[in-house]
Amino acid sequence: MALWLTLAIMAGAIALFVTEKLRVDVVALLVMTALLVTGVITLPEALSGFSNQATVMVAAMFVLSAALQRNGALVAIGEIMSKIRWQWLFTLVMLVLVSCVAAFVNNTATVAVFLPLVLAASAANRWAPSRFLIPLSYMSQAAGVCTLIGTSTNLLVDSMARDAVGVGFTLFEFAPLGIIFVGICMLYLMTVGRWLLPDRGIPGSDDTEHVGRYVAELLVPEESSAIGLRREQVVPDDIDDATVLEVLRHGRPVYGEEAVVRAGDRLLVRGEWKQVAATRKARKLLFDHVARDLDGDISAERMQVEAMVSPGSHLIGHTLAGMRFGHMYRARVHGIHRRLLDIRQPLDQVPLTVGDVLLLDAPEKSIDDLRADKGMIVLGMRKQKTVDVLRASMSALVMVAAITVAALGWLPIVVSALIGCTALVVFRLLDPDEAYSAIDWRVILLLAGIIPLGIALQKTGGAALAAEFLIGHLGPFGPLAALAAVYLMTSIATEFMSNNASAVLVVPIALATAESMGIDPKPLLVAVAFAASTSFATPISYQTNTMVFTAGGYRFSDFVRMGLPLNVLFCTSAILLIPRFFPF
Repeated sequence: MALWLTLAIMAGAIALFVTEKLRVDVVALLVMTALLVTGVITLPEALSGFSNQATVMVAAMFVLSAALQRNGALVAIGEIMSKIRWQWLFTLVMLVLVSCVAAFVNNTATVAVFLPLVLAASAANRWAPSRFLIPLSYMSQAAGVCTLIGTSTNLLVDSMARDAVGVGFTLFEFAPLGIIFVGICMLYLMTVGRWLLPDRGIPGSDDTEHVGRYVAELLVPEESSAIGLRREQVVPDDIDDATVLEVLRHGRPVYGEEAVVRAGDRLLVRGEWKQVAATRKARKLLFDHVARDLDGDISAERMQVEAMVSPGSHLIGHTLAGMRFGHMYRARVHGIHRRLLDIRQPLDQVPLTVGDVLLLDAPEKSIDDLRADKGMIVLGMRKQKTVDVLRASMSALVMVAAITVAALGWLPIVVSALIGCTALVVFRLLDPDEAYSAIDWRVILLLAGIIPLGIALQKTGGAALAAEFLIGHLGPFGPLAALAAVYLMTSIATEFMSNNASAVLVVPIALATAESMGIDPKPLLVAVAFAASTSFATPISYQTNTMVFTAGGYRFSDFVRMGLPLNVLFCTSAILLIPRFFPF
């Protein structure tokens, strides 16, 4: 009975992860609660995720990484990049620098730092950002597998293996194989990848400004020619990439006979921004000035900029109306871009999520305030803050010391990282509030909530059942076939759901398979870690892909064309190389 309950809960979790009807951390907590209430796991087992080494270590790494960002230790990298005037050299230097940083700093944080730097350099040299941002995302993922602390997935796989069978990894045990994968990724991106990368135009030119598809909310004034038209008639025939999603009246969609546009209605229009603007002009529609006091100094020059909701942002989960966004930032939101553009409610009622891009209309002073907010990444020319050399150097020194102490075996990595976090606060390189805000609690709750599912799979025999199925079909072909199956299973799952969730599902299966076949579990665990941390084929498969999706003006097909060959290349390389570094 416990096995079937576990499988049912797991199936429900997978469905929720894939459909994204709920946030991943909420799904993880629901899974933990369901397993506890049904009696599949005990209370200590349910809460074990909160005290798990991986959970604590990920939180500590968020803090250590934040100190490098806050004190400008990475700004010097931007200064180096800004001086390069050859595209191929700029790409090469960017990839090398990203690989060095992302091996030790969370890859979403790495991309958050490099993204505005790359955009600024692109604008200064009149280059298309689309030539650089997919490589930025892909390299941050590839470099993360080089060390135990490179991604939360590595730490999670290590922790689950230690708890289950007492097998774990040292800080740099992944490095020899990881460096080869970085080299493969770099070679691909500098050769075949440069040919496959799209050119989506230069930011700021008349033809390419605000590249990307947005949903805008437009007001129908008395003089609009849209009055009397049905929803499907509003967009003129000569405009091919704009659609009216909804006609909103008093904040609610109207249907049937009522769905004829009236003065005072608001229209949700989706499409390329140029096409949305053309529709607005053709039908004499307006952006609604609901709060005149946001205009401020009417003589001040107003700007339109895109600003992205960053990982761990305080805006995530909140609506524009709920947080009084316009008054907080003195800016109006003209449009929202997100991965799924199926927005059917007023824009100020849409809960924000990571990777959402807001098209803002604001005076320059407000844009400067946005640049200073850690919750937003302004996708445009970015003013670099002055580096405090002493504080930046001390922040880097604390990070290096924490890694060195662990690498030499003087202290466990968790202990050295916690000491590093304490040192940052003691030396006032971060204040306590900054340390707390640096932690992405959604990732922490995801880890803490999903770890009990792995325990349940092992405890109820679900993992053993899956392993028997694998061995029954692949056993005659030897451990190499099992390795390939584990890698492919993890890789495919990661394209559609959280990388940590896919690792939690496959690690117990990998351990049970290794036990049944009588082989060392390490090769299979490495396959899980590498497959879950490198997901290239879709913009929704990994946070870093989502972050660069709109900033580069990409289409979904760009990731398929660029990422699928790299996925195949990584899978083939893993199957051939993992046994050489981690023998069965």
